[in-house]
Amino acid sequence: MEIMPVHMEPTRSGWYAALGDRSDALSLASDITCDYLVVGGGWMGVHAARRLGELAPEARVVLVDAGRIGDGAAGRCAGFAIDLAHNPRNKHFAEDRQGNEEEYHVNTEGIAYMRASVEELGVSCEWDPSGKYHAAATDRGRRCLEDMSNALTQIGKSHRWVARDEIQSITGSGHYHSAIHTPGTVLLQPAQYLTGLAALLPENVEIYEKTPVTGIEQLPQHHVCQTPSGQIRTRNILLCNAAYLTKCGFFPHTAIPVYTYASMTRVLSQEELKVVGARGPFGVIPAESFGTTMRLTADRRLFLRNVYSYGRGFQSRQSDVDHARKHHQVAFDRRYPELSSIGYEHTWGGLLTLSHNGGMVFGELADRVYGAAFCNGTGVARGAAFGKALAELALGQTSRTIDILNNRPKPTYGMPEWLTEIGVRATTAYRFFRAGKET
Repeated sequence: MEIMPVHMEPTRSGWYAALGDRSDALSLASDITCDYLVVGGGWMGVHAARRLGELAPEARVVLVDAGRIGDGAAGRCAGFAIDLAHNPRNKHFAEDRQGNEEEYHVNTEGIAYMRASVEELGVSCEWDPSGKYHAAATDRGRRCLEDMSNALTQIGKSHRWVARDEIQSITGSGHYHSAIHTPGTVLLQPAQYLTGLAALLPENVEIYEKTPVTGIEQLPQHHVCQTPSGQIRTRNILLCNAAYLTKCGFFPHTAIPVYTYASMTRVLSQEELKVVGARGPFGVIPAESFGTTMRLTADRRLFLRNVYSYGRGFQSRQSDVDHARKHHQVAFDRRYPELSSIGYEHTWGGLLTLSHNGGMVFGELADRVYGAAFCNGTGVARGAAFGKALAELALGQTSRTIDILNNRPKPTYGMPEWLTEIGVRATTAYRFFRAGKET
């Protein structure tokens, strides 16, 4: 079966660019044979490869990525590893205790596995377990925070209200007038984490970047995966390639490809940081879901993210990035008018894969073909947990996380793609407009 080629983004992620010069990618250049092939080097893929290497040290494990690990969709996120994805606008959020408990279990397992990468393996990634702020700049945003606080109280999750003076002191911006702080979230530099873990995987794991899988043939004894410069014969395949899993013969026409866009400044000088007046690194989630996510990084860069668009063919274009950058400048002007004239050093898009029904892929999809996809947001913690659990499943193990993920609903085919695109474009435009000054 031929597989849709992976689209390369028109711009580099600012997170990846901040790492500086990188060594050339090692690409596959000949035919090889392995025991386990992991396709995709994002949150799921690197953690699946790590777990396979740990639990099966005698096996030959190969991890391939179509681009550079750290510069794909995983490394283009905002860098929040979230323990519980708060969604108080879902009328069943507070009542669904079992669902919240299960999600919390899965996500905290993912965060714990990532923490082990930092503490035991020595992965450097600006790891910051200080939690996150949900901040409001409008009356509507304040009402969203009240709904969120009520929902969190009902499910017994710790949080605290943050007054105007405190949130303005934390962010150095007069834009916000109220906020809620939730512990349990970790902030990190996503590209640095992914590249760092890839460099420290067990010795029996081989990595080939810029090596897209262009075809898969499932055979009784070995599966054969075609790449541009060589075949990979493998006993087991783990598909950790997000939306592209749906182009590998499984769950076709179920992915809703949505792009989110972000911009990042250059490193701020100490004088510029004084103008901002922030205490130190922080992470802010908008009270209104289509508002602006913001971070001040450990290396003194401002990161802002807003704007969503439908990714036809799982692609974004330079014109989409340019459009988003204009909105990001408006958000910068609103939050730091004394500093916003410096503009941004990098702007980029990242693919977020959703499903019509909120379902997800996890499990054995065919004989010795395993797959995980559709984090539906909060992909850092979930992705780490999904990858770890998928490797354990492939090795015949059981766990509470595997049971939880096996019992989740699968993605279903909804509307035709052209109608989905119309719906996504209309919905995102309306909700972005409604968010107003929260953007």
